[in-house]
Amino acid sequence: MGLYLFWKLPAAWFMGMSVYSCNAATCVVRQPYRWRSQNPFRSIYFAAQCAAAELSTGMLGLAALEGQPPVSMLIVGIEARFIKKAAQTLLFTCDDGAAIQAVVQKAVATGESQTFSATSVGRLPDGSEAARMLVTWSFKRKSS
Repeated sequence: MGLYLFWKLPAAWFMGMSVYSCNAATCVVRQPYRWRSQNPFRSIYFAAQCAAAELSTGMLGLAALEGQPPVSMLIVGIEARFIKKAAQTLLFTCDDGAAIQAVVQKAVATGESQTFSATSVGRLPDGSEAARMLVTWSFKRKSS
């Protein structure tokens, strides 16, 4: 996975992001608190947190595309709420795998663009919520 991040998402690799766990239903991305991901206020930079949320939702989208005809996948929106100062490693969790699979199936079946807003929650080591992101993806079957 590290090589994938280095090749496809070098900024995520540079910030030290990693996929902590991933299956068809849930993806957890680890965003460490380091000098490469922090802002001048000694917390994790908002863009690093958004990138971790994007990766946690996007991995579920990629999993849903496995074995499907070619489908384009694109972020069309993102909403973020920052609840607590993130001065420690965060784990961003998305549990929307089943819903994303259903949206991808509909996009493949209809050939029309389908959108889905996936939720990713960033938690501190004590389990408290530091950030909540809503990442809206668009899926559309590619024309042959």
